[in-house]
Amino acid sequence: MRNYLLEDIYEEDLKKITEALKELEFTGGLDGIFYIPVPDCLLQNEQKEHLGECGPYFMALEVLENELKLELLVRARNKLRCSCVCYATPEQRNHMLDYLDNFINDLEISL
Repeated sequence: MRNYLLEDIYEEDLKKITEALKELEFTGGLDGIFYIPVPDCLLQNEQKEHLGECGPYFMALEVLENELKLELLVRARNKLRCSCVCYATPEQRNHMLDYLDNFINDLEISL
């Protein structure tokens, strides 16, 4: 699995990040898992075609002890297995990395 890993995060900063993610209603089905939406404008053609049946699309962010792990796999909310579920394109990946970095900076957390 391809991931973006942010390590050595203070416990109080992780709590701050978790609360902000909950406020945005990005919570997933399990504790410590959050679904960061992929903007529709960045979807691949097949993902756009499958949006109604498989979407919306997201990348999973896992909050672990002292770290955050963003999976670089674009997942679909309504289907586990489909050809539209695939690794992020360079544009999707860059957007999500920038989004996460800016999100953390906006919370005034320095890593």
